[in-house]
Amino acid sequence: MSDFEKLLRDQWRRYPIFAPQDACKAIVQAVLGPEHFVSDRALAAGRIKAELETVEQEGTEPVEPLGERFCRVHLRALDAAGISPATLAGLFTLSSRTVCGSTAELEAAIAALLALAGTGEAPFGAAEARGYIEKWREAGYPAISHSESFHAAYRPAYRVASCELVRFLPLFRAIDALLAAGKRRVAVAIDGMCGSGKSTLAGVLKEVYGCAVFHTDDYFLRPEQRTPERYAEPGGNFDRERFLEEVLTPLSRGAEEIVFRPFDCAEMRVAPERRERVGRLAVVEGSYSLHPELAEMYDVRVMLTIDPVKQEKRILEREGEDKLERFRNEWIPLENLYFEKTRIIERCGLVFDAPRIMWRETQ
Repeated sequence: MSDFEKLLRDQWRRYPIFAPQDACKAIVQAVLGPEHFVSDRALAAGRIKAELETVEQEGTEPVEPLGERFCRVHLRALDAAGISPATLAGLFTLSSRTVCGSTAELEAAIAALLALAGTGEAPFGAAEARGYIEKWREAGYPAISHSESFHAAYRPAYRVASCELVRFLPLFRAIDALLAAGKRRVAVAIDGMCGSGKSTLAGVLKEVYGCAVFHTDDYFLRPEQRTPERYAEPGGNFDRERFLEEVLTPLSRGAEEIVFRPFDCAEMRVAPERRERVGRLAVVEGSYSLHPELAEMYDVRVMLTIDPVKQEKRILEREGEDKLERFRNEWIPLENLYFEKTRIIERCGLVFDAPRIMWRETQ
Protein backbone atom coordinates (compact mmCIF):
# COMPACT_ATOMS: atom_id res chain seq x y z
CA MET A 1 0.00 0.00 0.00
CA SER A 2 1.42 3.40 -0.99
CA ASP A 3 1.64 6.35 1.39
CA PHE A 4 -1.01 8.15 -0.64
CA GLU A 5 -3.39 5.18 -0.37
CA LYS A 6 -2.91 5.23 3.42
CA LEU A 7 -3.57 8.98 3.48
CA LEU A 8 -6.77 8.71 1.46
CA ARG A 9 -8.12 5.78 3.46
CA ASP A 10 -7.41 7.71 6.65
CA GLN A 11 -9.20 10.75 5.25
CA TRP A 12 -12.46 9.03 4.48
CA ARG A 13 -12.30 7.08 7.73
CA ARG A 14 -12.21 10.45 9.49
CA TYR A 15 -14.69 12.09 7.12
CA PRO A 16 -17.32 9.71 5.68
CA ILE A 17 -18.91 12.64 3.85
CA PHE A 18 -16.19 13.20 1.29
CA ALA A 19 -16.19 14.47 -2.30
CA PRO A 20 -13.46 14.22 -4.96
CA GLN A 21 -12.43 17.84 -4.35
CA ASP A 22 -11.91 17.06 -0.64
CA ALA A 23 -9.62 14.20 -1.65
CA CYS A 24 -7.70 16.46 -4.02
CA LYS A 25 -7.43 19.15 -1.35
CA ALA A 26 -5.92 16.61 1.08
CA ILE A 27 -3.50 15.49 -1.64
CA VAL A 28 -2.38 19.05 -2.38
CA GLN A 29 -1.83 19.75 1.30
CA ALA A 30 0.09 16.49 1.77
CA VAL A 31 2.39 17.18 -1.19
CA LEU A 32 2.69 20.96 -1.31
CA GLY A 33 1.78 22.08 2.19
CA PRO A 34 0.23 25.52 2.72
CA GLU A 35 -1.24 26.53 -0.62
CA HIS A 36 -0.48 30.24 -0.36
CA PHE A 37 2.86 31.80 0.50
CA VAL A 38 2.41 33.88 3.65
CA SER A 39 5.22 36.23 4.61
CA ASP A 40 3.34 38.47 7.06
CA ARG A 41 3.11 36.64 10.37
CA ALA A 42 1.08 39.43 11.99
CA LEU A 43 -1.51 39.21 9.21
CA ALA A 44 -1.64 35.42 9.56
CA ALA A 45 -2.07 35.73 13.34
CA GLY A 46 -4.87 38.26 12.90
CA ARG A 47 -6.75 35.94 10.58
CA ILE A 48 -6.34 33.02 12.99
CA LYS A 49 -7.63 35.11 15.90
CA ALA A 50 -10.64 36.25 13.85
CA GLU A 51 -11.42 32.67 12.83
CA LEU A 52 -11.08 31.47 16.42
CA GLU A 53 -13.94 33.78 17.39
CA THR A 54 -16.23 31.76 15.13
CA VAL A 55 -15.39 28.28 16.45
CA GLU A 56 -15.82 26.57 19.80
CA GLN A 57 -12.90 24.88 21.49
CA GLU A 58 -13.15 21.11 21.74
CA GLY A 59 -10.94 18.66 23.60
CA THR A 60 -10.08 16.76 20.44
CA GLU A 61 -6.71 15.80 19.01
CA PRO A 62 -5.20 19.04 17.65
CA VAL A 63 -2.98 17.47 14.97
CA GLU A 64 -4.22 15.52 11.96
CA PRO A 65 -1.43 13.91 9.90
CA LEU A 66 -1.41 14.32 6.12
CA GLY A 67 1.37 11.85 5.44
CA GLU A 68 4.91 12.36 6.70
CA ARG A 69 5.54 15.91 5.45
CA PHE A 70 2.59 18.05 6.51
CA CYS A 71 -0.33 18.00 8.94
CA ARG A 72 -3.40 20.00 9.88
CA VAL A 73 -3.52 21.86 13.20
CA HIS A 74 -7.18 22.28 14.12
CA LEU A 75 -8.24 25.64 15.52
CA ARG A 76 -11.00 23.98 17.57
CA ALA A 77 -8.30 22.15 19.49
CA LEU A 78 -5.85 25.03 19.83
CA ASP A 79 -6.43 25.19 23.60
CA ALA A 80 -5.68 21.45 23.79
CA ALA A 81 -2.54 22.02 21.74
CA GLY A 82 -1.47 24.64 24.27
CA ILE A 83 -0.07 27.11 21.76
CA SER A 84 -1.10 30.67 21.05
CA PRO A 85 -2.58 31.96 17.78
CA ALA A 86 0.63 33.94 17.26
CA THR A 87 2.74 30.78 17.59
CA LEU A 88 0.50 28.87 15.20
CA ALA A 89 0.82 31.77 12.76
CA GLY A 90 4.59 31.49 13.05
CA LEU A 91 4.50 27.76 12.37
CA PHE A 92 2.15 28.31 9.44
CA THR A 93 4.25 31.02 7.80
CA LEU A 94 7.47 29.07 8.32
CA SER A 95 5.80 25.94 6.92
CA SER A 96 4.91 27.87 3.79
CA ARG A 97 8.64 28.00 3.11
CA THR A 98 9.22 24.32 3.82
CA VAL A 99 10.67 22.34 0.93
CA CYS A 100 7.66 20.57 -0.55
CA GLY A 101 6.80 17.99 -3.19
CA SER A 102 6.56 18.11 -6.97
CA THR A 103 3.95 17.85 -9.70
CA ALA A 104 5.12 14.28 -10.25
CA GLU A 105 4.24 13.45 -6.64
CA LEU A 106 0.91 15.17 -7.10
CA GLU A 107 0.18 12.99 -10.13
CA ALA A 108 1.23 9.85 -8.23
CA ALA A 109 -1.26 10.73 -5.51
CA ILE A 110 -3.97 11.36 -8.11
CA ALA A 111 -3.27 7.93 -9.62
CA ALA A 112 -3.69 6.36 -6.18
CA LEU A 113 -6.99 8.22 -5.75
CA LEU A 114 -8.32 7.06 -9.12
CA ALA A 115 -7.26 3.47 -8.41
CA LEU A 116 -9.13 3.43 -5.09
CA ALA A 117 -12.19 5.01 -6.68
CA GLY A 118 -12.02 2.37 -9.41
CA THR A 119 -12.16 -0.47 -6.87
CA GLY A 120 -15.14 1.08 -5.10
CA GLU A 121 -13.21 1.91 -1.91
CA ALA A 122 -13.73 5.66 -2.17
CA PRO A 123 -16.90 7.41 -0.91
CA PHE A 124 -17.54 8.48 -4.53
CA GLY A 125 -17.48 6.81 -7.91
CA ALA A 126 -14.63 6.55 -10.39
CA ALA A 127 -16.42 8.61 -13.07
CA GLU A 128 -17.10 11.45 -10.60
CA ALA A 129 -13.45 11.44 -9.52
CA ARG A 130 -12.14 11.43 -13.10
CA GLY A 131 -14.47 14.28 -14.09
CA TYR A 132 -13.34 16.52 -11.25
CA ILE A 133 -9.64 15.72 -11.68
CA GLU A 134 -9.66 16.35 -15.44
CA LYS A 135 -11.12 19.84 -14.96
CA TRP A 136 -8.72 20.55 -12.12
CA ARG A 137 -5.69 19.40 -14.12
CA GLU A 138 -6.73 21.40 -17.21
CA ALA A 139 -6.99 24.52 -15.04
CA GLY A 140 -3.39 24.05 -13.85
CA TYR A 141 -4.08 22.62 -10.38
CA PRO A 142 -5.58 25.78 -8.81
CA ALA A 143 -6.14 26.06 -5.04
CA ILE A 144 -9.07 23.99 -3.83
CA SER A 145 -11.75 24.66 -1.23
CA HIS A 146 -13.55 21.90 0.62
CA SER A 147 -16.87 20.80 -0.86
CA GLU A 148 -20.11 22.34 0.41
CA SER A 149 -21.11 18.98 1.86
CA PHE A 150 -17.80 18.71 3.74
CA HIS A 151 -18.20 22.25 5.10
CA ALA A 152 -21.73 21.54 6.25
CA ALA A 153 -20.79 18.28 7.97
CA TYR A 154 -17.44 19.15 9.57
CA ARG A 155 -17.04 22.98 9.64
CA PRO A 156 -13.30 22.73 8.88
CA ALA A 157 -11.06 25.25 10.64
CA TYR A 158 -7.34 24.52 10.59
CA ARG A 159 -3.91 25.54 9.34
CA VAL A 160 -1.47 23.28 7.50
CA ALA A 161 1.98 23.05 9.06
CA SER A 162 5.16 21.05 8.63
CA CYS A 163 5.21 17.80 10.62
CA GLU A 164 8.83 18.55 11.48
CA LEU A 165 7.78 21.78 13.16
CA VAL A 166 4.74 20.31 14.88
CA ARG A 167 6.98 17.56 16.28
CA PHE A 168 8.36 20.24 18.60
CA LEU A 169 4.88 21.12 19.90
CA PRO A 170 5.88 20.32 23.54
CA LEU A 171 8.59 22.98 23.28
CA PHE A 172 6.26 25.61 21.83
CA ARG A 173 3.69 24.69 24.48
CA ALA A 174 6.20 25.15 27.30
CA ILE A 175 7.30 28.54 25.98
CA ASP A 176 3.77 29.79 25.41
CA ALA A 177 2.65 28.69 28.88
CA LEU A 178 5.43 30.70 30.53
CA LEU A 179 4.77 33.75 28.37
CA ALA A 180 1.03 33.54 29.04
CA ALA A 181 1.70 33.30 32.77
CA GLY A 182 3.32 36.72 32.58
CA LYS A 183 6.92 35.71 33.17
CA ARG A 184 9.06 38.74 32.45
CA ARG A 185 11.81 36.84 30.65
CA VAL A 186 11.79 33.24 29.41
CA ALA A 187 15.20 31.67 28.78
CA VAL A 188 15.49 28.52 26.65
CA ALA A 189 18.59 26.34 26.30
CA ILE A 190 19.16 23.94 23.39
CA ASP A 191 22.00 21.52 24.10
CA GLY A 192 22.85 18.36 22.22
CA MET A 193 25.23 16.30 20.16
CA CYS A 194 27.36 17.64 17.31
CA GLY A 195 25.28 17.83 14.14
CA SER A 196 21.98 17.29 15.94
CA GLY A 197 20.42 20.52 14.66
CA LYS A 198 20.76 22.87 17.62
CA SER A 199 21.29 25.92 15.41
CA THR A 200 18.43 24.82 13.14
CA LEU A 201 15.98 24.57 16.03
CA ALA A 202 17.17 27.89 17.45
CA GLY A 203 16.57 29.40 14.02
CA VAL A 204 13.03 28.02 14.07
CA LEU A 205 12.38 29.67 17.43
CA LYS A 206 13.76 32.94 16.12
CA GLU A 207 11.45 32.73 13.11
CA VAL A 208 8.39 31.84 15.17
CA TYR A 209 8.93 34.18 18.12
CA GLY A 210 11.29 36.85 16.80
CA CYS A 211 13.57 36.20 19.79
CA ALA A 212 17.26 36.82 20.38
CA VAL A 213 19.58 33.81 20.01
CA PHE A 214 22.98 33.39 21.68
CA HIS A 215 25.54 30.74 20.71
CA THR A 216 27.92 28.86 22.97
CA ASP A 217 30.25 28.50 19.97
CA ASP A 218 31.02 32.18 20.52
CA TYR A 219 32.67 31.20 23.80
CA PHE A 220 35.56 28.93 22.97
CA LEU A 221 38.30 28.87 25.57
CA ARG A 222 40.85 31.65 25.52
CA PRO A 223 44.49 30.51 24.99
CA GLU A 224 45.40 30.82 28.69
CA GLN A 225 42.46 28.56 29.63
CA ARG A 226 43.50 25.70 27.36
CA THR A 227 45.21 23.45 29.85
CA PRO A 228 45.08 19.64 30.20
CA GLU A 229 43.29 20.10 33.52
CA ARG A 230 40.60 22.23 31.91
CA TYR A 231 40.01 19.82 29.04
CA ALA A 232 39.73 16.97 31.53
CA GLU A 233 36.64 18.63 33.04
CA PRO A 234 33.26 17.53 31.60
CA GLY A 235 32.30 20.45 29.40
CA GLY A 236 35.59 22.16 30.20
CA ASN A 237 36.23 23.30 26.63
CA PHE A 238 33.49 25.94 26.92
CA ASP A 239 34.16 29.30 28.59
CA ARG A 240 31.12 28.98 30.83
CA GLU A 241 32.38 31.53 33.32
CA ARG A 242 32.51 34.34 30.78
CA PHE A 243 29.22 33.21 29.20
CA LEU A 244 27.55 33.34 32.60
CA GLU A 245 28.92 36.81 33.27
CA GLU A 246 28.21 38.36 29.87
CA VAL A 247 25.00 36.63 28.79
CA LEU A 248 23.11 34.56 31.34
CA THR A 249 23.36 36.84 34.37
CA PRO A 250 22.20 39.94 32.48
CA LEU A 251 19.39 37.88 30.92
CA SER A 252 18.23 36.71 34.35
CA ARG A 253 18.17 40.31 35.58
CA GLY A 254 15.93 41.38 32.71
CA ALA A 255 18.47 43.39 30.74
CA GLU A 256 16.95 44.72 27.52
CA GLU A 257 20.31 44.71 25.78
CA ILE A 258 23.08 42.15 26.12
CA VAL A 259 26.65 43.30 25.53
CA PHE A 260 28.88 40.33 24.75
CA ARG A 261 32.28 39.59 23.21
CA PRO A 262 32.54 36.47 21.04
CA PHE A 263 35.81 34.62 20.78
CA ASP A 264 37.53 35.06 17.40
CA CYS A 265 39.10 31.69 16.55
CA ALA A 266 41.00 33.10 13.57
CA GLU A 267 42.66 35.75 15.71
CA MET A 268 42.68 33.61 18.87
CA ARG A 269 41.40 36.49 20.96
CA VAL A 270 38.19 37.94 22.35
CA ALA A 271 36.58 40.13 19.68
CA PRO A 272 35.15 43.62 20.21
CA GLU A 273 31.81 43.79 21.95
CA ARG A 274 28.51 43.23 20.22
CA ARG A 275 25.03 44.26 21.33
CA GLU A 276 21.81 42.27 21.11
CA ARG A 277 18.36 43.56 21.98
CA VAL A 278 16.30 41.06 23.96
CA GLY A 279 12.55 40.79 24.43
CA ARG A 280 10.60 38.43 26.64
CA LEU A 281 12.15 35.30 25.11
CA ALA A 282 15.85 34.52 24.76
CA VAL A 283 17.36 31.33 23.34
CA VAL A 284 20.81 29.89 24.01
CA GLU A 285 21.94 27.17 21.64
CA GLY A 286 25.04 25.06 21.54
CA SER A 287 27.02 22.33 23.18
CA TYR A 288 27.45 22.66 26.95
CA SER A 289 24.68 25.27 27.28
CA LEU A 290 23.13 23.00 29.93
CA HIS A 291 26.33 22.59 31.92
CA PRO A 292 25.40 21.89 35.57
CA GLU A 293 26.79 25.28 36.58
CA LEU A 294 24.40 26.99 34.14
CA ALA A 295 21.34 24.75 33.90
CA GLU A 296 19.32 26.50 36.62
CA MET A 297 19.52 29.77 34.70
CA TYR A 298 17.03 28.47 32.13
CA ASP A 299 13.25 28.10 32.24
CA VAL A 300 13.08 25.53 29.41
CA ARG A 301 15.79 22.93 28.78
CA VAL A 302 15.98 21.07 25.47
CA MET A 303 18.31 18.26 24.43
CA LEU A 304 18.78 17.06 20.83
CA THR A 305 20.13 13.60 20.06
CA ILE A 306 21.22 11.99 16.80
CA ASP A 307 22.20 8.54 15.62
CA PRO A 308 26.03 8.35 15.30
CA VAL A 309 25.86 7.27 11.64
CA LYS A 310 23.60 10.21 10.76
CA GLN A 311 25.81 12.44 12.87
CA GLU A 312 28.93 11.64 10.84
CA LYS A 313 27.04 12.06 7.58
CA ARG A 314 25.80 15.50 8.61
CA ILE A 315 29.19 16.66 9.80
CA LEU A 316 30.83 15.42 6.59
CA GLU A 317 28.28 17.29 4.45
CA ARG A 318 28.60 20.43 6.53
CA GLU A 319 32.31 20.54 7.34
CA GLY A 320 34.17 18.26 4.90
CA GLU A 321 36.44 15.27 5.46
CA ASP A 322 39.26 17.13 7.27
CA LYS A 323 36.96 18.67 9.85
CA LEU A 324 35.12 15.35 10.28
CA GLU A 325 38.36 13.77 11.49
CA ARG A 326 38.75 16.50 14.08
CA PHE A 327 35.18 15.98 15.24
CA ARG A 328 35.84 12.25 15.56
CA ASN A 329 39.10 12.61 17.43
CA GLU A 330 38.51 15.70 19.53
CA TRP A 331 35.09 17.31 19.81
CA ILE A 332 32.80 14.26 19.83
CA PRO A 333 34.84 12.50 22.56
CA LEU A 334 34.74 15.69 24.67
CA GLU A 335 30.97 15.89 24.22
CA ASN A 336 30.54 12.21 25.09
CA LEU A 337 32.52 12.75 28.29
CA TYR A 338 30.25 15.68 29.12
CA PHE A 339 27.05 13.68 28.51
CA GLU A 340 28.36 10.68 30.45
CA LYS A 341 29.56 12.58 33.51
CA THR A 342 26.73 15.14 33.80
CA ARG A 343 23.85 12.86 32.69
CA ILE A 344 22.25 15.91 31.14
CA ILE A 345 20.22 13.86 28.65
CA GLU A 346 18.57 11.80 31.40
CA ARG A 347 17.74 14.90 33.45
CA CYS A 348 16.48 17.08 30.59
CA GLY A 349 12.71 17.46 30.36
CA LEU A 350 12.47 17.86 26.59
CA VAL A 351 14.51 15.46 24.45
CA PHE A 352 14.07 15.30 20.68
CA ASP A 353 15.76 13.44 17.87
CA ALA A 354 17.61 15.62 15.38
CA PRO A 355 15.32 17.85 13.27
CA ARG A 356 15.24 17.49 9.52
CA ILE A 357 13.64 20.90 8.95
CA MET A 358 14.34 22.70 5.69
CA TRP A 359 12.71 25.90 4.52
CA ARG A 360 13.17 28.49 1.84
CA GLU A 361 14.59 31.82 2.92
CA THR A 362 12.21 34.77 3.04
CA GLN A 363 12.12 36.48 -0.34
